[in-house]
Amino acid sequence: MAYRFVHTADLHLDSPLRSLALRNADLADLVSDASRQALVAIVDLCLEEQVDALVIAGDLYDGEQTSMKTARFLASQLERLHRAGIHVFKIRGNHDAMSKIARELVMPDTVKIFGGHAEIVEVTKGSLSVAIHGMSFAKPHAPDPLLPKFKPAVAGAVNIGIMHTSLAGSAGHDVYAPCNVLDLHASGFDYWALGHLHQRSQHPGAATIIMPGMPQGRDINESGVKTVSLVTVADDRTVTVEERRTSVAQFERVDVDLTGVDDWRDAAMAVEAALTAQRDRTASPHLVARLRLSGRTPLSWQLRRDVDLMQAEAEQRGDLIGRTWIEKLELAFEAPSTLADASAADPIVGLAALMRDEVISRSGFRDDIREMVRDLLADLPAESRVFAGHDEAGFECFIDNILANGADEIAARMKAADRGES
Repeated sequence: MAYRFVHTADLHLDSPLRSLALRNADLADLVSDASRQALVAIVDLCLEEQVDALVIAGDLYDGEQTSMKTARFLASQLERLHRAGIHVFKIRGNHDAMSKIARELVMPDTVKIFGGHAEIVEVTKGSLSVAIHGMSFAKPHAPDPLLPKFKPAVAGAVNIGIMHTSLAGSAGHDVYAPCNVLDLHASGFDYWALGHLHQRSQHPGAATIIMPGMPQGRDINESGVKTVSLVTVADDRTVTVEERRTSVAQFERVDVDLTGVDDWRDAAMAVEAALTAQRDRTASPHLVARLRLSGRTPLSWQLRRDVDLMQAEAEQRGDLIGRTWIEKLELAFEAPSTLADASAADPIVGLAALMRDEVISRSGFRDDIREMVRDLLADLPAESRVFAGHDEAGFECFIDNILANGADEIAARMKAADRGES
C-alpha cells in the first residue's frame, strides 16, 4: 500500500505587500489574500487525493508578528486535515523560527512540529515502514550546516528528510543551513523535502530531492505558476512526484512592441492583444501583469506624458478579458532623438539628447541622484523598498533606469507644452 504526501514550503502567511505599484485596492486585496487561498488549495489537494500527510518545509509564516486572524485561519485549515486523519509534519525556517503562533497556537495531535534538535517520527502504511526526519531552525539565522546533525537513515524504512536550506547558495537568498546536493544523495534517505528557495528545482540522483518553491508568488520577481509536490512512495519504494498548481494570482511580465504604431487606439489594441495572449497562457485563476511598452514609435512622447491614461486603458481591457490585472506599466522606447520623424533642428529633441549624453553621464550627477534616492528609501518601511532592487546591483540598475528615463520624461512634457497641450 503506497504512502502519499504533499510537500510544500515558504507560504509566508501574513507577508506584507511588497510593491508600491499595487495602488488598486481590489488588486491589493487579491494579492494580500493569495497566500491564504494557496493554503486552502493545498489542503483541498490533500483531501481530494486522500494523502497520508502534508509536509511543510519551513516559513509557513512570514515573521514574528502574525495576526490572530491568521492564527484562526490556520487552525481551521489544520482542523480540516485532522478530521480527515491526515498528519502534518512541519519544520520552522528562518522566517517562522520566532513566530508567536509556533509557540502559542494549540495544534491538533495529528500535527508534528519538529524542534531544534533532530527527531524521527516512524509510521507504518501497509507493508511500508516510513521514517520522517526533521529539524527546525532554533533561531532566525542558521549559518552552519544542519545535515550532519540529522540522525542516520533507519534501516529497512523509507526515509524522508525535511530541511530548510539555501543548498549551495542562490542569488537573492541569504545563506541558511548550507549543504551539498551530493551529500544529500549520499545520506541514505529516499526523499528530501526542502524549503527556503522560492524557485522550484529537482536534483536527480540516488535520492529524490525537491525544492518545491513557494506555492504563491508575492510580486513580479516571483513570477510564473506556483506549485506543490504530490509524492507517492510505492510498495517497492519507488518515488513518483507530480507537480500540482496552487497559485491563485500569477505574476507575469508582458512585452508589447509598438514599433511603427502611430495611433493611440492602435497602441491600446496592441496592449489588449498581448494581455489576451498571456491570459490564455496563464494557468492560475488570476493574471497580474506588468506591461512593458517598447519599440520605435512616434507615440513615445505622448505615452511618456500620459502613461497614467494608457494604464487606465490597459486596466479597462483587463476587466473585459476577465481576471486580468495591471500591476504596473513600464516604458522602454528607443531614444526619441533616433526616431525618423524627429527633426535634427528640434531644440527639445536636442535638449533631451544633451541631458542623456552629457549631463547624466557625469559621475557627480549620478552620485547626487543615488544619495537622493537613498534618502527617500530611508523614509519607507523596509518591506516597501524592494522596488529599488534586492541588492546593490539591483539598486544600481534602478538608478540606471531613473537616469535613462528622466531626460525623455522631461522632454515629453516640454513638447506637450510647446504644442500648447495641457
